[in-house]
Amino acid sequence: MSVVALDGVSFGYADHPVVEDVTLTVDPGEFVGLVGPNGSGKSTLVRIALGLVRPDRGTARLFGSPAHRDRDGTRVGYVAQQATRQAGEMPVTVREVVRMGRYPHVRWRFGERDRRAVDAALDRVGVTDLADRQVRTLSGGQRQRVFIARALASEADLLVFDEPVVGVDTESRTAFYDLLDALNEEGLTVLLIDHDIGVVTAHADRVVCLDCRVRFDGDTDAFAESDALDRSYGPAHRTLDHSHGHDHAADHDHP
Repeated sequence: MSVVALDGVSFGYADHPVVEDVTLTVDPGEFVGLVGPNGSGKSTLVRIALGLVRPDRGTARLFGSPAHRDRDGTRVGYVAQQATRQAGEMPVTVREVVRMGRYPHVRWRFGERDRRAVDAALDRVGVTDLADRQVRTLSGGQRQRVFIARALASEADLLVFDEPVVGVDTESRTAFYDLLDALNEEGLTVLLIDHDIGVVTAHADRVVCLDCRVRFDGDTDAFAESDALDRSYGPAHRTLDHSHGHDHAADHDHP
């Protein structure tokens, strides 16, 4: 059973199409990178896949059920585009944020199993020493780790990140992607929207290039050799990434 299954999905505002006729599946254990220029519909497509937006046409299924009916809340860890910025205004501790991941599991009261899950999640992402710190005092990279810990505490099977490292320093970015690699190797399914195509091709197993429609869907080597970049971004965005040995788009979505 696919984790995500979209079939002929379209969505738009008035006469402005955002996503057109997208058919896409994400299988258990995959690391899928979703790329495309600004305004290409990436965030909207992810929100449709998670049941947060109903498509105008087509169907969206999550873990085999209609996505909009999935109210379990335990199988998906979703970090939206503005999450780290909003976290900077939250008067809560790291531990309190991670505890939020357990709420869908709690029936009567927060029990020993819930406490163990929170402690294990804090330890897994290396923020145990920050547990009592206010989230708003953390760096962007540290906040991202806290959100991953929240997803792990919920025992999520699917981790979804929408532009997760905007404004995060280079060292923290590297550590973040290394952690995603490790979690994926442990069996978690990862769906990543990122504007840095060099990063996506270095870490994801598969690339989906979206520009309202799917322009490419396949492995990273085939993507680098395809014309999807030129068709979606324009030839001016193609540069050579010497660290990975193949072409990729520049580290931005606009000149």
